[in-house]
Amino acid sequence: MIDIKAILATAIENKASDVHINVGMPPVLRKNTELIDLDLPPVTNEDAKEMVVSMVGPERFETYLEKKDLDFSTSGEDGTRFRVNAHVQKDTIAISFRVISNHVFDLDDLHLPPIVKELTDLPRGLVLVTGHTGSGKSTSLAAMIGVINRKYRKRIITLEDPIEYMIENDHSMIEQREIGADCPAFGSGLRHVLRQDPDIIMVGEMRDLETTSFTITAAETGHLVFSTLHTINAAQTIDRIIDIYPAAQQNQIRTMLANTLQAVVSQTLFRRIDRPGMVPCTEILLCTSAARNCIRENRIYEIPNIIETSRRLGMQNLDNSIADMYFKGYIDREDAINRSSNPGKMEKVLVPLDEAEMVQSPNAVTANA
Repeated sequence: MIDIKAILATAIENKASDVHINVGMPPVLRKNTELIDLDLPPVTNEDAKEMVVSMVGPERFETYLEKKDLDFSTSGEDGTRFRVNAHVQKDTIAISFRVISNHVFDLDDLHLPPIVKELTDLPRGLVLVTGHTGSGKSTSLAAMIGVINRKYRKRIITLEDPIEYMIENDHSMIEQREIGADCPAFGSGLRHVLRQDPDIIMVGEMRDLETTSFTITAAETGHLVFSTLHTINAAQTIDRIIDIYPAAQQNQIRTMLANTLQAVVSQTLFRRIDRPGMVPCTEILLCTSAARNCIRENRIYEIPNIIETSRRLGMQNLDNSIADMYFKGYIDREDAINRSSNPGKMEKVLVPLDEAEMVQSPNAVTANA
């Protein structure tokens, strides 16, 4: 049998971000976006079954067999935690592990814009951190909760699937509830959370109508609520929320969202070229009166223009952030161009660093483009 603890130890030793188990292949690590095969025999379906049972037990394994998907967490021998998804592919068991740092990062170390830290001072409303899978949403949220924990005496309740970062109480009182282990579903947890006297609520993901509805309602009742969505920019985030609702309720939800949404932070990770690791590029929408009117009146297409013309308030679009990270020497020029929203324009903006006379700010560069 292949020892899953040894595989996870290898991932930790090699500073990998992910481990993937597929039947018929050796285990695979992902390190700095690249896939690396381990020098081990191909995994059999019985191997994969034993791995899942050893981590969740026979009872939850039966739940996995019934639903074909199971999210949970596990730990390596040294205490490093992993977010795990067991699923089925080609009628065989497959497992994906995401390494979760034992250390809650300081927000100042994540290279996020200063305005993100200011969002932790909000008294109420909804703050969304969005991006594709693996874009660092959970890391950013944990760091934001960490700022509040060190600064304020608050009661914070999180609902996560599964719990990723274990956050110890500092000034605040924190309850972390894991879906499936501590409560049956996001909807159930959110249905009762308002009776648990929270000041701040963190919802791991707004993944369906029930969760989205309860999350927005919690923000409406005067709580500060943080959550995530798998969307790549602010306009898409707002459209996704509205589209979750039936057509007859969409006007109502536009009004609710216009009243409660405070900010959208959309991020994507780039591989660093100055040293090993990743760095986020971000789009920031702050809900000014102009942005709220656009949401209320279904003029979401105007959101990018509001972001572009409101830089002095702390807003920024993704391309400005990409340019900033490039001129700081953090990311590759070709990668920056290919992943921008307008590669043709970005190619003209990003003067090769060895040709530039001085490092320019992204705002000045964009203005000169």
